[in-house]
Amino acid sequence: MDDDVDGVPRPVFALTGVAVSKDWERARHKHRKAQLLYSVRGVLNCEIEDGVWIVPPQCAVWIPGGVPHSARGSGETECHCLFVEPDAAPDMPESCCTIAIHPLLRELLMAAAGLPALYPQGGREDRLVATLLDELAAAPVEDLHLPMPRDRRLRRLAQRLLADPADKSTSGEWASHIGMSERSMSRLLLQELGMSFGHWRRQMHVILALQRLTKGDSVQTVALDLGYESASGFVTMFRKAVGKPPARYLSERSADAAGRQSAGVPAITLPDRG
Repeated sequence: MDDDVDGVPRPVFALTGVAVSKDWERARHKHRKAQLLYSVRGVLNCEIEDGVWIVPPQCAVWIPGGVPHSARGSGETECHCLFVEPDAAPDMPESCCTIAIHPLLRELLMAAAGLPALYPQGGREDRLVATLLDELAAAPVEDLHLPMPRDRRLRRLAQRLLADPADKSTSGEWASHIGMSERSMSRLLLQELGMSFGHWRRQMHVILALQRLTKGDSVQTVALDLGYESASGFVTMFRKAVGKPPARYLSERSADAAGRQSAGVPAITLPDRG
């Protein structure tokens, strides 16, 4: 599909994907065009070499052209894939980021998904695409990114924490596990990721929590599984990280998407995971 997407001679080409099962995964790949992956419902994950991006409902991840990445859906998902010629969006970030989709931008994305691949040029379709790209460049970026270190020792630390997020070992104990001093580990984390061990672990908990909560798990269950003594402690952490408690955050993201069904647009069927 990637070669076909890159060959469409238009600044923007959109597809809609509806998962046929609760989970799906798209193996590591890349394309010449940049991609916007927008979640209408369900949570999407996009992973590149140095990070993981979480995409809750009414958010999107921007992936510059030529960047190898994989993607997967958690829960029943519906998403729009917007492929953009690099020179058509010069003001977009040069690295991956998660973008909040406001109502006007959402409607423009929906309209773009309804255009034929070879839409007529020089008319309203071109103006719609130009407005879409202007609004996209102005959309706010959200901090829903889990950076992954390149250093093999820190990578091992990150992978072990992701496998057991409830582990309450201190940063000093983790440093010992991976054969480093606590000071050296802290310095290297700041150098590679720009954040402390505690900040990285909280960010990981937010991402894992959003995946679970969107699939219907309770706040209490998620809090305990992530190692919190109570739901209130988890909610306090979540509010500090994203500015809102989890129930409010997800309800605001999902309200406009509930019951929305796309029709009459080019569609791709996402493969079952595995």
